[in-house]
Amino acid sequence: MPLLWLIVIVLALAAVGYVAGRGRAMKSAGGDSRHLHSLPCYYGSNAAIKVVVPAFLLLIVWLLAQPIYVNSVVSGMIPESEVAEGSNLSLVMAEVRRTADGIDNAIAAGLMQADRVRDISADQLTQSLKDAGQIVTSAITPAVLDAAQEFRVINNRGNLYMTVAVLVLAIAGFVIALRETHKDFRARNVVETSVRYLLIAAASIAILTTIGIVFSLIGNTIRFFNLYPAGEFFGSLTWSPSFGGGSELGIWPLLWGTLYISFVALLVAVPIGLFAAVYLSEYAGPKMRAYAKPALEVLAGIPTIVYGLFALLTVGPLLLSVFGSDGLGWMQGTRAVITAGIAMGIMLIPFVSSLSDDIINAVPQAMRDGSYGLGATKSETIKQVILPAALPGIVGAILLATSRAIGETMIVVLGAGAAAKLSLNPFEAMTTVTTRIVSQLTGDADFASPEALVAFALGMTLFILTLGLNVFALYIVRKYREQYE
Repeated sequence: MPLLWLIVIVLALAAVGYVAGRGRAMKSAGGDSRHLHSLPCYYGSNAAIKVVVPAFLLLIVWLLAQPIYVNSVVSGMIPESEVAEGSNLSLVMAEVRRTADGIDNAIAAGLMQADRVRDISADQLTQSLKDAGQIVTSAITPAVLDAAQEFRVINNRGNLYMTVAVLVLAIAGFVIALRETHKDFRARNVVETSVRYLLIAAASIAILTTIGIVFSLIGNTIRFFNLYPAGEFFGSLTWSPSFGGGSELGIWPLLWGTLYISFVALLVAVPIGLFAAVYLSEYAGPKMRAYAKPALEVLAGIPTIVYGLFALLTVGPLLLSVFGSDGLGWMQGTRAVITAGIAMGIMLIPFVSSLSDDIINAVPQAMRDGSYGLGATKSETIKQVILPAALPGIVGAILLATSRAIGETMIVVLGAGAAAKLSLNPFEAMTTVTTRIVSQLTGDADFASPEALVAFALGMTLFILTLGLNVFALYIVRKYREQYE
């Protein structure tokens, strides 16, 4: 059964449970809701929760665990001779999954008969899948074919078991909810407790996601440092990857380019965004605000590739005409730190202005009135009362813009170039950590080589850097807040 149908069936059963639970409660109270412990809707909600929550939890766990189990079983069928030199087992398993998916798609389209898949040879299957328009990166070997067929069998059997288990659990929840439904049942307490646990689970997603990101990076980072010395990674000032060997993978040129371009972007975004927020919240009239704020927020919806093209085709040539050979002679090409920094700064303006505007508007009006009552002018009130009170939120907005700048890729690629160097000249081309991560993980390089695994070490370093910025900003905010209070 398709996954969508299974979800629809469970939701339909929950809807029936809601109606049945509500009706059963009213029937036990003789049709008078005053005799019920809780409102009728709570009895229906209790039935719906007992149908949906256990069934969906089992569905999620099954969908996460089944691929791990299937891969572990099927990977044991692949002989070591099938893993070519320069390849690894994960690449062979990817080919197995592509083959299995291609067979399923060909069968679904009527281009291949399910009962003949076991009898077809590897060469015939390769040609059949190519004729059916399925992606086959190389000729399918007998070992890959056997593994793909076993993959399909185990996967289909697991999907069948999952469907049966989820439906049985949903029906069991339906029956249990109806059996416990009567006029004295404390449905409201049960529903509110269930909702509280659901909210706790939702709030835990951010923490679990962070933990998942860290663990996904740690393993491959350790593998990289087993192949490449950590002392050279953090001690070398040269970034020169070579997939043929002899690479120099020093992080400092990339880290310097990341921080330098982000700094230039913040020099553009923070003053303009903060001044715009102060104007919109304290000086602009309702009509002006109604037009100006949406116009600023439109910048946040523009794709970053458009900003990259803007940097390449507009900002770069404009700067070159002023600082190039025809002007001051400082700039040699359109791609430079200042080009990417200005374009990125324009992109970050709405992050600073919109959030700062909301924070400034949240400052109580009584603080403004008290300042005016003491004889302060509007500018003095803004400088000495409103901005200090809104400082934690403003720092948060700047921190969000900083994180956005550090993680930007397309603007850097098109606006700053790809040169990894240590230089203070903002008119030279540089690159960042994120662009090198993309570069190292694209192409046909061996995923187990240091030149590919270095991307995870770069990502881990960037994660630690961002975490450090968050901790530092929190320290500054708390220290200032203590002084202000």
